[in-house]
Amino acid sequence: MAAQVISDSGHNDMIHDAVLDYYGRRLATCSSDKTIRIFEVEGETHKLTETLRGHEGAIWCISWAHPKYGTILASSSYDGKIFIWRESPPSTWSRVFEFAGHTASVNIVSWAPHEAGCVLAAASSDGNVSVLEFADNAWTNTIFQAHGIGANAVSWAPAGAPGSLVSKAQAQGVVRRFASGGSDNLVKIWEWSPEQKTYIPSHAPLSGHTDWVRDVAWSPSLLSKSYIASASQDKTVRIWTSTAAAPNEWTSTSLQFDAVTWRVSWSLSGNVLAVSGGDNKVTLWKENLKGQWEKVRTIEE
Repeated sequence: MAAQVISDSGHNDMIHDAVLDYYGRRLATCSSDKTIRIFEVEGETHKLTETLRGHEGAIWCISWAHPKYGTILASSSYDGKIFIWRESPPSTWSRVFEFAGHTASVNIVSWAPHEAGCVLAAASSDGNVSVLEFADNAWTNTIFQAHGIGANAVSWAPAGAPGSLVSKAQAQGVVRRFASGGSDNLVKIWEWSPEQKTYIPSHAPLSGHTDWVRDVAWSPSLLSKSYIASASQDKTVRIWTSTAAAPNEWTSTSLQFDAVTWRVSWSLSGNVLAVSGGDNKVTLWKENLKGQWEKVRTIEE
């Protein structure tokens, strides 16, 4: 598959994120130039359709909401703010919500599975994680301390319970859980508590990394196991596994790399893990029948 290169991005500084929407027809990019650019992508062609301005610092991350909630884009920035942007017919973009509850850079934004509602989590260098929700025509927020020195990443669990695809007994309705990674070298798992009206740790922190956790990714698979991948400054990726029978018992496998690992991302089916790192390589990993993780491909540009 040949890659389509957009050489005329319009950005005049480093690009930090580039995300296709649900249908693969639109590309959003964000940059240190404090702008977001929206492209329409069709076949081999692309067209710049909008430039969004308003952040006062580098924009690190952008994320499209599920289309059932409309054409909505979230952005997070070094300026400590989260913006929610919405497109209204006939293709007019506006900023519909601004969250300024963080006191330092907001490093990542991540939408929950659409079954859980119009819900967005964000991690900040102030050590806090915030969760924004749109319901009853209004935005509400929850913010809590997650990682002492700084929170770098969040990733939502699939909305169903592990094993719910293969066993009716496991079906418990929608679960709101996510993992976070921080500069305290830890991965933490959080679950919504209706009684306390906030997110609480559902498990002791997952420890094993010896340097900052840069990224976490919860596999979308709803088969008999749950997987969380964590990428660290310590040149390892850990894959944490729990079973439907013991959902709160996590064991980890460590994958060694020659450079710092920056990002981890699962395939849509949740069985292939992509890892990118400081050596400008992307490697793909898969679990074999013995439960060992094998490298199946290396992509170098």
